[in-house]
Amino acid sequence: MKILITGAAGYIGSVLTPTLLSLGHEVTALDNFYFRQNSLTDCCRYNTFQMVRGDCRDESLMKSLVTKADVVIPLAALVGAPMCDGDRVAAQTTNCDAVAMLCRLTSKQQWVIMPVTNSGYGIGEKDKHCTEDTPLRPLSLYGITKVKAEEAVLQRENSISFRLATVFGMSPRMRLDLLVNDFVYRAMHDRAVVIFEGHFKRNYIHIQDVVRAFVHGLSNFEKMKGRPYNAGLDDANLSKLELCAVIQKHLPKFVYLEAPIGEDPDKRDYIVSNARLAATGFMTEWSLDRGIVELMKGYTILRNSVYANV
Repeated sequence: MKILITGAAGYIGSVLTPTLLSLGHEVTALDNFYFRQNSLTDCCRYNTFQMVRGDCRDESLMKSLVTKADVVIPLAALVGAPMCDGDRVAAQTTNCDAVAMLCRLTSKQQWVIMPVTNSGYGIGEKDKHCTEDTPLRPLSLYGITKVKAEEAVLQRENSISFRLATVFGMSPRMRLDLLVNDFVYRAMHDRAVVIFEGHFKRNYIHIQDVVRAFVHGLSNFEKMKGRPYNAGLDDANLSKLELCAVIQKHLPKFVYLEAPIGEDPDKRDYIVSNARLAATGFMTEWSLDRGIVELMKGYTILRNSVYANV
């Protein structure tokens, strides 16, 4: 298939793009390379790979790219509450308006597979799993823009959305700010972390399973289309304190403390059911423990010491 991916050189796209190429798909990758990353250089060996440097908000550019695609996967976004709060206009125009434009430009026959965030659930009911039918109550601008983008996508005839849990794991365009990635890095290099509101719970999923979910959606599109799907690990609905305890089993010298004052800027607190996606035949392969071991290997290589002397 001919697949257009926006934000293709980002955290998820840098794993998804080479995977789709290896499966024989033709991929056109769009990215503005905001972070100066070089994560798609290994894809240049494929004759079926086209790289476009540009902005997903450029309507004339998007119109020229969309017409050639069978499937569009809009990954381009300002991801996370802090980044969106740092540039609220860019968050709205990239996360929401660009997706709405994409929906206008695509024909009814073209497929759209959209990742959003399960942070749209906001604060869930105690001990009650959020399903795809649970009302969406996003608390952050990031969550709000993603909920609106999903709404636009699912109004189309041929669309799927994946409500991703907090993603973790190694990527050629690494993100150290994601919760599991951050805590494992601190456990290895700082050996300590101070936690705000440690009882807040959320769900997690490894980046390789996220990519596998997209491949699964492509293979099972006809029976899955028109619906949102939670994508996460059923055994990883964990509080931040519980997550730290799991990490400590792998890194016993890790010390974590909960601050008596202070607030987490990301207020999400919920547990999630991933039963709908499982009912389509999808099963995760990467456990939290397996992902932590992978991150420990990766952090033996990576050191975030740009502004340090050691």
